[in-house]
Amino acid sequence: MGDIHTTKTQSLDDLASTLQSIGLSEVPRSSNAHPTLNAVDIYRSHLTELLASITGVDAERIYPVLSWTQTLEKGDLVLPVPALRVKGKKPNELAAEWADKFPASPLVEKPIVNGTFLQFNFKTEALKKIVIPSILKNQSSYGSNPTNGLKDATNPAKGKRTIIIEFSSPNIAKPFHAGHLRSTIIGGFLANLYEGAGWHVIRMNYLGDWGKQYGVLANGYRQFGSEEELLKDPIAHLFDVYVKINERKTPQDKLIKEKKEELKGLQEKGESTGDLEKELAALIEESEDERARKYFKRMEDGDEEALALWRKFRDLSIARYKETYSRLNIQYDRYSGESQVTAKSIEAAAQTLEKTGVSQTSEGAVIVDLTPYQKKLGKALVKKKDGTSLYLTRDIGELLQRYEDYDFDKMIYVVASQQDLHLAQLFKIVELMGRKDISDKCLHINFGMVLGMSTRKGTVKFLNDILHDVGEKMHDVMRANKEKYEQVEEPEKTADTVGITAVMVQDMSGKRINNYEFDINRMTSFEGDTGPYLQYAHARLCSIDRKEQIPYADLLSADLSLLTEPHAINLVRVLSQYPDVVQNTLKTNEPVTILTYLFQMTHRLSSSYDILRVKGSESELKKARMALYACARQVLNNGMKLLGLSPVERM
Repeated sequence: MGDIHTTKTQSLDDLASTLQSIGLSEVPRSSNAHPTLNAVDIYRSHLTELLASITGVDAERIYPVLSWTQTLEKGDLVLPVPALRVKGKKPNELAAEWADKFPASPLVEKPIVNGTFLQFNFKTEALKKIVIPSILKNQSSYGSNPTNGLKDATNPAKGKRTIIIEFSSPNIAKPFHAGHLRSTIIGGFLANLYEGAGWHVIRMNYLGDWGKQYGVLANGYRQFGSEEELLKDPIAHLFDVYVKINERKTPQDKLIKEKKEELKGLQEKGESTGDLEKELAALIEESEDERARKYFKRMEDGDEEALALWRKFRDLSIARYKETYSRLNIQYDRYSGESQVTAKSIEAAAQTLEKTGVSQTSEGAVIVDLTPYQKKLGKALVKKKDGTSLYLTRDIGELLQRYEDYDFDKMIYVVASQQDLHLAQLFKIVELMGRKDISDKCLHINFGMVLGMSTRKGTVKFLNDILHDVGEKMHDVMRANKEKYEQVEEPEKTADTVGITAVMVQDMSGKRINNYEFDINRMTSFEGDTGPYLQYAHARLCSIDRKEQIPYADLLSADLSLLTEPHAINLVRVLSQYPDVVQNTLKTNEPVTILTYLFQMTHRLSSSYDILRVKGSESELKKARMALYACARQVLNNGMKLLGLSPVERM
């Protein structure tokens, strides 16, 4: 077929010519329709025109309620008659009456009445002629609708809407854990989804890169650090240093806590505390915790020596993260972080809270009582008794600063469900500060936990270890089929790619909010709805294309009337749904919406190979079937890339 990755679009003239050959004098157009991008929009627009004329209902009310069906047995589009709210007759009576009045159409069969629903089936000859050329011509843009992200759909010159997607956001010097992995996978998908929908997407990684723990880390590095090990693997080495220094710090903290309790007991009894106070002061002064506090104070005060080491840790860690992210097809436009939130923006947020009466002082601390607005939001602490700002204050300052910097139209936080309360408090406080214009543009995309995640190297769950283990397991699975394995040019590289697909597909296989079990055996299997199964489906289509070598021009000119088998027709019907599935995903923000569709499509595909044979078919039939398989490959390729996967061509 040629280059599957080329971005092209079908022209309106091409489409008009196709429709004229079917018997339609012009392209049906409704206000929200995009007929060159979505074949089903042609049918929706056409049905809207016909239904408006026989029902007397305004076309603007009909178009949005014509919906796609869950199964092909229920038709291609369905009209729920009650949704039109026509008075005077019962919905089932109206459905029967409208079905009787429905005129002959070159695109759709006479509707089937099913209670209060009208089911519409697309005429197969017309459908083949519309859908297959649409996919072949739109290629990698098939399924996308870049008008979604326009500020004004009627005037593209006004530009795109801007969306910030904050995702992944690991803590430097701590393991890249399962929560960060889920955030990375889901956030990467959402960025692809909105980019395809025409938004200007800013991918942001808000690193945990500030706080007293960096004082702990810096002092630990002085005692246990190695420049050589740091440069070799900064994330693993810094974590190793952090563990070692904490082994020293933890018993010190415990002893200090015990002495403080002892001191409190003596004070309550009115006994002498002088010696104990001196002992406690000496313990605190010599403790790793106090050294860390002093070091971090130097960082906050702008001490260049202290900041230079912190900057080195941060830069080396980001460089290593970038390598890992690239394996997951992720890149960022900005590496932000807690360190980037200025004292000025934090203080400005605190002052606004005070001036607007949103915050109040309680026992020396500053709180925001949100219970009058929603009981479960509780009381949010924004400043400790000692004047230290908390994460919430930083997040308020950061959010206001981002709006000032980017003037975004939407901002998505891809953060675990454990942070539901924190983000709900953040959005409500910003609203109460008088910035509902900002809070209304914010959305928390949450997700459940990964259970049972471990590696062969023990309990520390570094992402690179996880990907390495899954890649090795995938390699073992591939080696089991010696004949196929020997045909793969770069088996290690392919195993790595398919292994990453296995991890990502298992993560996306259920609704985001659900917890799931990390199961290396299940995810690397070729049986069932797994990543390797999807990759195999794509590689098989690529193999057929390589063997037959049908030129692209011949696919476009194929005689599609030769595709008569129910397997062929139903595959075309499923392929026509893909743009609607993508559009629906913009509402659900669920990767599983796309993934479920891809599995349904590939199941139909795999059951078609024995019936729709290419090898041994006569020339014209071969071209028609290859055109259909080329469309299936394109849709599978587009869907996999939207999910952030790298489709393989051989395995």
